Amino acid sequence: MALTLAQQKLYTINDIYSLPEGERAELVDGQIYYMAPPTRRHQRITGEIFALIREYVNSHSGSCEVDISPFAVFLNKDDVNYVEPDISVICDHEKLSDKGCCGAPDWIIEIVSPGSRQMDYFTKLFKYRTAGVREYWIVDPEKNRILVYNFESENTGDYTFSDIVKAGIYDDLYINFSEMSELLDN
Repeated sequence: MALTLAQQKLYTINDIYSLPEGERAELVDGQIYYMAPPTRRHQRITGEIFALIREYVNSHSGSCEVDISPFAVFLNKDDVNYVEPDISVICDHEKLSDKGCCGAPDWIIEIVSPGSRQMDYFTKLFKYRTAGVREYWIVDPEKNRILVYNFESENTGDYTFSDIVKAGIYDDLYINFSEMSELLDN
């Protein structure tokens, strides 16, 4: 007797666009992952890092675009992978459209929330690396930790909110996390 396995439904971008107003989710390999609204602390940290990167790019007449969530990233140029990273830096303008980014951003930063821990540390780490993201930061306020993955050089750095962290895709961009330490308490 043959044993048959139940098949999981594979979701597509159309399912993401069909979500009720105000409901957010990401799509990884055809599986939907619903997203809880971010906390105030999460938003403050995201906003601070975004502002520092945007100011750097603008003051250096940079060509890269810096986007903040919710911003659509169609990672593999297919209809079964869709994410909304907290911060995306895209240097290839050919990847940009009114809908978002089609392909891998150069640099992605995720701020960990209690509900996103598994996704940020494991699922997205693998997806971002295989999709061609050059650099991925996991900023975890609860653990006082910043993990930096530079996929081009295959280097990994482990930092705290007391450290100054260098961005790998730029020669002279440093983010001083100690200046954000007050955001951890609020």
